[in-house]
Amino acid sequence: MTTIELLENILKDINTTGGVETSAVASRDGLLICSTMPRKKQVETFVAMSATMIGAAETATTELGKGIPDRIIVESRTGRIIGTGAGPKALLLVMTKPEASLGLVLIEMTKASKQIKEILY
Repeated sequence: MTTIELLENILKDINTTGGVETSAVASRDGLLICSTMPRKKQVETFVAMSATMIGAAETATTELGKGIPDRIIVESRTGRIIGTGAGPKALLLVMTKPEASLGLVLIEMTKASKQIKEILY
């Protein structure tokens, strides 16, 4: 199995978590590695903007002496975007419905990010 196929399997697994709509693996500078999102243009925007938000959060928390955040969560009435590190150069990004169980999604993201880190590094 190729690296991309292994990553796609991880994303497919996380997408089975209740309320998860789509997921992606991206580089920390916002380049798409792989995703489960069907529209390429939309996914490129999703990963680029999510990477920017994570980078800004890391800069802010580091400058304030709070260290690197474990994850960022952006919530709206129509859903959430959750991003977390998956090794030194990758991110795991997930988009959920508003009713998704946040705790369950975070547990599954923690497992998935560790698997992604093992595959990529």
